[in-house]
Amino acid sequence: MSLPLASPDPEPAGRRPVHVPGSRLALVVAAVLAGSALFASGYSLGHLQAETPGTQASDEAAFQAFWDAYHAITSDFAEGPVDQRALIEGALGGMFSSLNDPYSQYLAPAALTSTLSGLAGQFEGIGAVMTSRAPDGTEGCTPLGAACSLVVVRTVPGAPAEAAGLLANDVIVAVGGKAVDGQTVDAITAEVRGPANTAVILRLARNGGSPFDLSITRQVVTEPQVDSRLVDAGQVGYIHLAQFSDTAPADFKDQLAALLAQGVTHIAFDLRGDPGGFVDAAQKIASQFIGSGPIYWQEYADGRQVAQDAQPGGVATDPRVSLVVLVDKGSASASEIVAGALQDTKRARLVGQVTFGKGVIQQFQTLSDDMGGFRLTIAKWLTPDSKTWIQGKGLTPDVVVTPPANPPAGDDPVLDAAIQALMGSPAGGSSLVPLWLMG
Repeated sequence: MSLPLASPDPEPAGRRPVHVPGSRLALVVAAVLAGSALFASGYSLGHLQAETPGTQASDEAAFQAFWDAYHAITSDFAEGPVDQRALIEGALGGMFSSLNDPYSQYLAPAALTSTLSGLAGQFEGIGAVMTSRAPDGTEGCTPLGAACSLVVVRTVPGAPAEAAGLLANDVIVAVGGKAVDGQTVDAITAEVRGPANTAVILRLARNGGSPFDLSITRQVVTEPQVDSRLVDAGQVGYIHLAQFSDTAPADFKDQLAALLAQGVTHIAFDLRGDPGGFVDAAQKIASQFIGSGPIYWQEYADGRQVAQDAQPGGVATDPRVSLVVLVDKGSASASEIVAGALQDTKRARLVGQVTFGKGVIQQFQTLSDDMGGFRLTIAKWLTPDSKTWIQGKGLTPDVVVTPPANPPAGDDPVLDAAIQALMGSPAGGSSLVPLWLMG
């Protein structure tokens, strides 16, 4: 089974599948998603591929060196016997590493199962979001090491990580006594994950101080995907989306409709820190505000461009409902698809910081014999009107806001700027003067 993806890079840590047997993963995912697309920074379901195993005649010469090496290792290695499974997994990993693409990767069975099941919003782990970060602040570097730190982005409210005292911007130096250097975020995330009621020990560096150990007991963590409320004395409806899970679109639509039913005509849509999720979730959520036309385009290696159009039935497509979208550098992939669609069609202004910059789509595919699977970059995605590719650049907000490093409790200058944008002039205008500028 194959699944195109375009995933973000802040990744929820400590995610382990909850009652999802690895050997039945493809069937479970297909049943849960019902043929939908995944876009956790861009996942979408592909199709089942049944191919005759072995080397095609046209490739025999090219693969002869591989088979020569494989047979020599399995028959002649002096320190044998050789673990055939480990050898094959190493070969698969090497193929994807040779692409020099941080988003294309072989995933062993446990890693694949954890990655996919975690998108449902419930998982066994510590409840933290991690990313790799270079010294200049850019995210998505690999492998981890002196020039690429593993950093905590945030913790899930009420989760074990928060209860144990894990903080945003903590640097994870080691997991279970093993240094993270030379590994990927995916690999470390798999180590942090584990069964409920078991402990994992993280070695942390905080604010430049000496490293220290923090023991966290894993539990089943459920993260609410959508929350909403009235702000600005009831004049503005605020709605926040944590992740584009398979259940998020229906919940988002219900909560958005509830806000509108209270008479508000100004909506602040918060995508800050949202690393992405399912492709069809992005399409459905953007369609709540865009009534027709493309939400985004997919561009393939042969140059074909395929429009992914708005779906009917959006509850806030009336232009009299004004809209701003709050973004930051943690808004990635599916978040950028939605934010890019709303900005490019002039349906909304963006307020906040430049986004992550993930403009590619990967495809997940499971492999036979319980060998796990892989994700492979198969397409670019482009904004709907200008067909802009944001890879490595991100989306630049219409109102750039740089919040202070340590704002007083309860202060949210980005939300304040968003409310000013809503109340000051209609969406798509250009008269608003930014409150803070990115220096």
